[in-house]
Amino acid sequence: MAETKFKGYIGTYTKGDSKGIYSFTLDTNEGKIVDVQVAAELGNPTYLAISKDNRYLYSVVKEGNTGGIAAFSIGEAGSLSAINSQLLEGAPPCYVSVDSKNRMVFGANYHQGLVQSHLINQEDGSVLPYASIREHEGSGPDPRQEKPHSHFSELTPDGKFLAVCELGIDALITYAVEEDGTLTKAHLLPLKAGSGPRHLVFHPNRDMAYVMTEFSSEVIALNYNPENGRFSEVQYISTLPEDFKENNQGSAIHISADGRYVYAGNRGHNSIAVFSVDPGSGELTFVEHTSTEGDWPRDFEIDPSGKFVVAVNQESGNAVLYIRDEVSGRLTLITSDITVPYGVCVKFLNY
Repeated sequence: MAETKFKGYIGTYTKGDSKGIYSFTLDTNEGKIVDVQVAAELGNPTYLAISKDNRYLYSVVKEGNTGGIAAFSIGEAGSLSAINSQLLEGAPPCYVSVDSKNRMVFGANYHQGLVQSHLINQEDGSVLPYASIREHEGSGPDPRQEKPHSHFSELTPDGKFLAVCELGIDALITYAVEEDGTLTKAHLLPLKAGSGPRHLVFHPNRDMAYVMTEFSSEVIALNYNPENGRFSEVQYISTLPEDFKENNQGSAIHISADGRYVYAGNRGHNSIAVFSVDPGSGELTFVEHTSTEGDWPRDFEIDPSGKFVVAVNQESGNAVLYIRDEVSGRLTLITSDITVPYGVCVKFLNY
């Protein structure tokens, strides 16, 4: 019998009523989210990553004037138990990811303009002191690009390279990853000046990736060469209506498991833009905008069944549930009254 209940987690900014990491259950039979509760209390767990075997969750964490990555074990009912954390002086990372074998975690640090790698203790899932740190240099034309701002770091599908979105210098950087966690720069692709590349998602079954830009509110379609870790630009497409002239900042980007649809978040326009993927070229065609029924949609996620989407609005403090048409890619609102304060990141367990 197919799974009908999926456990998920939401990372937050711990201000106002927010306590830390929240857990929830998506009941796909009922089409609703239940059991929203605090799973772990910690400072600013703004981004989360879950090991492929669902044994461990890794989170960004802030403690006083230090920041880093925290490790948790995941219990049978989805409960979280703290293992340890690795902290460095200064602001915490804004992004954390884990490799498929649960051997390494990676962080991207917006404020410090760097990426870091950590090995994982294979006995208990704890995070070891950093193995490698790579600082970036440069700036961009936007006033918010006064220095490097690393915003995303995740392994390429074959695990050989770490792909990094450098929002501050309008670049996509790849690092070769050694067994000991050492990061060696492989390639830097300059992107459109002032675009602010923020997040990236790989196509599930072809050598392509899609980048969401924060400042120009575009999706960039890219070809990817797994032999040398190089990217090349294919297409730029706006995530906004032509007549929308107010402030907007692009946020998250995700792709359906079948690779047919790309979804991109708009903070300001407060929508999710839906695009179809051309089966031949991999280029995108706009399908629709769907309101996020709140303010500042920071992240969203397609559920493991592919039939639902959960979005979180950071400033209005609500999570939103949609049903997703797997044929057309379109989203239809189910409910928008799920309270989650300052939600930033949505992740499901792997099923």
